[in-house]
Amino acid sequence: MRGDTRGVQRISRIARSLAVLALAAAAGGCGYGLVGRTSSLPPDIINIYVSPLENKTLRQQVDLILTQAIGEEFLRRPRFKLVNNALEADAVLRGSINGFHVRPVLFGAAEGRASEYEIVVTASMDFRRTDNDEVLWEQPYYSFSEQYEFDETELIDLEDIAIESVSQDFAQTIVIDLLEGF
Repeated sequence: MRGDTRGVQRISRIARSLAVLALAAAAGGCGYGLVGRTSSLPPDIINIYVSPLENKTLRQQVDLILTQAIGEEFLRRPRFKLVNNALEADAVLRGSINGFHVRPVLFGAAEGRASEYEIVVTASMDFRRTDNDEVLWEQPYYSFSEQYEFDETELIDLEDIAIESVSQDFAQTIVIDLLEGF
């Protein structure tokens, strides 16, 4: 009798496993994909120019670092080619960095210094065709925020580190939102 119970349990586990595999296989064909790997852009948009972002903040170099990070993010996607000027492009990404704020959110034991900061970047962005100036994507009030940990014992300019820390995450978020039409 005990052997029959184990056999039933084993068959039940196998059935559950097969059901999970069947659901996973079915979901794979239903349009689900990795975030940031799909695109709602027209298929003829291949050559992209990332115009240098305008810096409307008091923080120097934030525009340069974020422009470079956005370009690098496009290069990670094999469909797109980054070009050196708008005349060669199918579409141009333009924008301005309107705000860059770093504020402490968590304080550590070392002399009450902050160990975690929230970084908020606000921007105005648009992506347009070059042939007819059609807006393909636009975010006039784009806001990105993230929290980052820093070594509270070091006495350095945290905003420089913050710009570097946020640049890749900001760029990835902008490009994913642009590609997926958010």
